[in-house]
Amino acid sequence: QVHLVESGGGLVQAGGSLRLSCAASGSSFSNYVAGWFRQPLGTEREFVAAISWTGGYRDYADAVKGRFTISRDNAENTLLLQMNSLKPEDTAVYYCAARRYRGSWNYIGKTVADYEYWGQGTQVTVSP
Repeated sequence: QVHLVESGGGLVQAGGSLRLSCAASGSSFSNYVAGWFRQPLGTEREFVAAISWTGGYRDYADAVKGRFTISRDNAENTLLLQMNSLKPEDTAVYYCAARRYRGSWNYIGKTVADYEYWGQGTQVTVSP
């Protein structure tokens, strides 16, 4: 079982950048595929980005492609999300998620149901 804690959220102006971190504990993070989701107020939780357990495969929601970068450091048990060129529509609570998996090098999950473990979330607010 893995415990996830996000940090790095905050208030930023449109066009600015933030870097979210997710610290994993309780189990070796290299045994997990991982992802970031977000939930704007009053809406469903939605996929943002995911990364395979090897770190060799990544995918993004169309809305963030070219602006966000997901990465992981298995030695440090950390998942990162670098967010650049932020827009007001990026405002949401951001969650990191993980699922125990060490099969295909390029497997990732892109739905809420694909993940077993979730952090508590961190608020990102982008002002116009």
